[in-house]
Amino acid sequence: MKRITLAVLLGLLPLATAAESAVKVIRDVAYKGDAPTLSAYERERCRLDVTLPAAAPGFATLVWFHGGGLKQGDKDLPSEYVHELAASLAQGGVAVVTPNYRLSPKATYPAYVDDAAAAFAWTVAHIAEHGGSPRRVFIGGHSAGGYLALLVGFDPSRLRPYGLALAAVAGIAQVSGQVFTHYTVREERRQSRFSITADEAAPSYYISKAVPPVLTLYAQNDMPSRAEENQFLVATLKAAGHPAVFAQRIDDRTHGSVGHNIRNPDDPARRAILDFITQQAAKR
Repeated sequence: MKRITLAVLLGLLPLATAAESAVKVIRDVAYKGDAPTLSAYERERCRLDVTLPAAAPGFATLVWFHGGGLKQGDKDLPSEYVHELAASLAQGGVAVVTPNYRLSPKATYPAYVDDAAAAFAWTVAHIAEHGGSPRRVFIGGHSAGGYLALLVGFDPSRLRPYGLALAAVAGIAQVSGQVFTHYTVREERRQSRFSITADEAAPSYYISKAVPPVLTLYAQNDMPSRAEENQFLVATLKAAGHPAVFAQRIDDRTHGSVGHNIRNPDDPARRAILDFITQQAAKR
């Protein structure tokens, strides 16, 4: 595994101390290993990067999934800004694990959800080797990545094959995720993109006061109905008696920029995520 020290990253250094800027990156870890039962597509896609902060041992970690409607996206695409986001949050003291996962239509539900769960389980099992606390592992993502984070963090069956319960999730920080059954899953089932469903493939199906702490962020100018979906999630969690649900509308943002701008040091979504992780990590 190759380690890369990022002394300067796209102009971020002037806004951070030298210590904060000395993040390290481990590239392309095969988080499902190399078992012969894996398909060639799993071997290709089931890889992750680990961006480590210059922080004292016991730091928190965020497993962050890219967006793309479950059909596209890649941690290494410049247009996804995943590397910049990871380095920016690491400069704030939080390690960031950024996995790829299989995509539709080459893979279909629940393959990408299983990959997300496997990436989270890998992080819990291995982050202590790099100085992080396995009890302070958070999960999050933007758009489709937010959907994956919510489903893994809400449905206990997703982590059970790895010997983990929902209590292993320190918190969920999701940005403009879909809370009903994802429209790509519905399309795979030959349903309309706009035929709203909330079945076992929907995070909202598992709402209860027992799920992990939740931070939900969405854009002032989000895609049609997405802000309302996120508001529904927050309102229903509160109605269920959830003790730790937080939400913030990010003004002057679209569905894309609300996630992509997290890489910027002065971005309000970045600050909300770091504050949420700091507060919830202190409780574990």
